[in-house]
Amino acid sequence: MNQANLTLKDFASDQEVRWCPGCGDYAILKTVQKLLPTLGRPRENQVFVSGIGCSSRFPYYMNTYGFHTIHGRAPAIATGVKLANPELDVWVITGDGDGLSIGGNHMMHTLRRNLDLQILLFNNEIYGLTKGQYSPTSRLGTRSPSSPAGSIDPPLSPCAVALGAGGAFVARSIDTHAKHLSAVIGAGHAHKGTAFIEILQNCPIYNDGIFEPVKDRATAPDHRVEVEHGKPIVFGGEREKAIRLDRERLRLEVTGADAEDVLIHDESNPVLAQLLAAMGGPDFPIAIGVLYRRRQPSFDEEFSRRKGKSREGNLAALLQGGNTWAVD
Repeated sequence: MNQANLTLKDFASDQEVRWCPGCGDYAILKTVQKLLPTLGRPRENQVFVSGIGCSSRFPYYMNTYGFHTIHGRAPAIATGVKLANPELDVWVITGDGDGLSIGGNHMMHTLRRNLDLQILLFNNEIYGLTKGQYSPTSRLGTRSPSSPAGSIDPPLSPCAVALGAGGAFVARSIDTHAKHLSAVIGAGHAHKGTAFIEILQNCPIYNDGIFEPVKDRATAPDHRVEVEHGKPIVFGGEREKAIRLDRERLRLEVTGADAEDVLIHDESNPVLAQLLAAMGGPDFPIAIGVLYRRRQPSFDEEFSRRKGKSREGNLAALLQGGNTWAVD
C-alpha cells in the first residue's frame, strides 16, 4: 500500500478495545494511531512491545507487529527485536509499575545503551491492573490496598530516572493533550536513539483525577508549563509567571514574566533538564515538552558497524584454545 494513503483506520486492529471507561489509554491509543500514518514509514516496519499492566494491552489494538511480553521485560525484548532487524521502528509500551519497579533494571540499561527505539511510559501513579496498589511513582500518603495508612515511600520521577540513566531524549506529555502528545512522540520518533516519553495518564478507577490540576482548562495555566527550546519558560492564565534560575543555589524559582532573568529553555542542558523534571507540587508547575535532547551514536549503529567488521569464528578453536585448566 502507498504510504501516503495510510490512515488511522489502517493502524487500528479488529480487536475490541477493552479498558475501563474513561481510561487515559484510549486517548493515547488514538493519538498514536493518528500519528503513525504521518511518519511515512511502512506499516509492516512497526513493532509494539509491551510488558504487563493495563497499558500493555496496547499491541493488541495496533494493526502492526507486536509482542505482549512478561512483566518489566519489554525493553529487553525490544532490544533483541531492534538488533535483529535495525530497519524496524520499535515502540516500547509500559507503565510506571511495569517500567520502573520490576522492569527498572531493563529500563535503565536500555536508556544508557541508547538503542534507536521509543519508550512510551504511561504514568498513572498507581497499579491499575492488579487493583490499585501504590506504585513507584505514587505520591506520599497515597492510600491503597498495599498502603492503607498512606504510602511512606518517596516517589520516583520517571523523567529524572531516565536522565540519571543517561537518556538522550527525555520528554513529558499528557494523555488527553492530543496535539502536544502527538508532537512530542513525533519528535521522539525522529530522534536517533532511545526516546523516553512519560505520559501523564488518568486511571478513573483507582487514582481518578490525580492530574486534574494540569489538565483542567481552569487550573492548567497555573499548574503546567510547556517548555520549548530557545523560548522563555513562562506560564499562568495571562502568561504573567515565569521560571528563573538561582545560579548561586542552583535551584529554580517562580518570578514574574517581566523579570530580566527569565529562564530560556535549552534542551541540550542536562542540569536544566533535571531541574525541570523535578518541578511540580504546590510551588511549581509541571513541565511538559522535550526536557532534554542530545545527539550521539545509537547502540544499534555501533553494533552494526562492529558486526560488519567481525571475522567468522571457529567454535572448535574457541573451545580448545585460550585459558584452560584440568580438573582431577
